[in-house]
Amino acid sequence: MRKALPRLLTRNYISFYQEDEFHNEILLKFAKLDFNILQQEHQEELSIITKWWRSLDVPMNFPFARDRITECYFWILGVYYEPQYALARKFLTKVIAMASIIDDIYDAYGTHTELELFTQTIHRLEINSIDELPEYMKIFCKILLQVYDEMEEELSKIGRSFAVHYAKEEMKYAVKAQYEESKWRLQRNNIPTMEEYMKFALDSGCYQMLIVVSFVGIGEIATKEAFEWLNGKPPMVQAAALINRLMDDIVSHQHEQQREHVPSAVECYMHQYGVSEKEACDEFNKQVEDAWKDINQGFFDAQSPPRPLLMRILNLTRVMDLLYKEDDCYTNCTKSKHYLISLLVDQVEL
Repeated sequence: MRKALPRLLTRNYISFYQEDEFHNEILLKFAKLDFNILQQEHQEELSIITKWWRSLDVPMNFPFARDRITECYFWILGVYYEPQYALARKFLTKVIAMASIIDDIYDAYGTHTELELFTQTIHRLEINSIDELPEYMKIFCKILLQVYDEMEEELSKIGRSFAVHYAKEEMKYAVKAQYEESKWRLQRNNIPTMEEYMKFALDSGCYQMLIVVSFVGIGEIATKEAFEWLNGKPPMVQAAALINRLMDDIVSHQHEQQREHVPSAVECYMHQYGVSEKEACDEFNKQVEDAWKDINQGFFDAQSPPRPLLMRILNLTRVMDLLYKEDDCYTNCTKSKHYLISLLVDQVEL
């Protein structure tokens, strides 16, 4: 299974191909033009997304949250870079940005009472249910509802508003799981077993939700049957969610435990089995490699939806492998800066 992101591979291969003494000059020129033209489209999309993000005033309204809209867009660019998926990129970038704030609310900021009310409100997803929330949560819920309303409005024009229901339901699952995990943060001496942890971990990591949303704006190929297939949590989807959860925990658990944070899989495994941190991480790396095999197998399963949909699952997992291979390059964004520059800033010289 090739884990590299196609768009980064293209960028790098152009440079290598140019050095080949037998390269085709016309082919090379067209490849460079294609890359640069598409990069301009991506830059315009990012500009629009950034204006939306700035209008939310994240530093003022959510000072505890990671301010990473460019990284969010880069993440989704790894899922689909093709020009025909501009609408899908917009939807998924906004949702992953919202999910990032939710993660910070549950992991490090909200009190138990606040989180309980917040979870109930997200479960209803209605504007008239936010009155009892603290101000920052009210603001957030209004923004989240606007994101879903925008999805519904745009998709209703092409007869696909049914897809928004699936996106909302997965958000509810993710938030419910994060709420259950937050109880462990608020009870510092209560380290769950791996079985208890994994009961919520795949949903709380939000990757199953992101997979569903990645289908929402992709067009007619994402039928109701495809969404129902996702609802069944097939092995390929569970594998992607497991890779997300374990790779995140492996590289971020030390930093996260320096503040009040939910115990990670590493702490749970070490505590339950009495092993070292290295032994726990070695075990999880083996599980990650096995999960990649399940993703590969998904392409050969007769029950799977069409390949263009499966590619979203694969590409979401590829982004995870890139950003969390050695470090948490989303939180520590300076470590992913060169990837962003190569795809979104530097043009290929003609």
